[in-house]
Amino acid sequence: MPRKGARELWKDKIEGKSTANSGTMAYGPSTFRGVILGIDPSLRGTGLAVVEFVKPNQPIMLHCETLKLNNKLSMCQCLAEISTAVTRMLDTYPVDAVASEQTIYVQNFQTAQILGAARGAALAAVAVKGFEVFEYPPLRVKQAVVGAGRASKEQVARTVKSLLGHGALLGFDESDAAAVAFTHAFTHKS
Repeated sequence: MPRKGARELWKDKIEGKSTANSGTMAYGPSTFRGVILGIDPSLRGTGLAVVEFVKPNQPIMLHCETLKLNNKLSMCQCLAEISTAVTRMLDTYPVDAVASEQTIYVQNFQTAQILGAARGAALAAVAVKGFEVFEYPPLRVKQAVVGAGRASKEQVARTVKSLLGHGALLGFDESDAAAVAFTHAFTHKS
């Protein structure tokens, strides 16, 4: 059987067709069962999404939010808010796994340092609670969810809405966090 590309696999997933024997990584019905906290870290707009994967092809968004932090807050205050928000998610929901987007490549050293600090605040809160963090590069997240590694934020948001099967479009930070959770559910091998 010829190998299917990511777009064909994604089309099969949306149509509910099995892709397990396609000869390549399957993005078919999720085999993951449980609740995933997806994190899209950023200093002023961290996205958090808690998605439940219990029934095949029927994920449920339990909660999502964008942690919008005022520019008047210092970097240290923002890091504390990020850590507190992640801890609150882990204390509130029965999370089984945590998935985070890896830091993107940036040419500006200061931007990379700020993104790394925000990511560190989120991941430290997860580590304190004793969870392992599964990290995915942005291109892999887009590939797993949309089927194209160079997909736009709008495409990711529309696809996440489609996967959830209801509701309005999420904000970009929230849809990115949910996409990270979907990536883990679709691709993680137990």
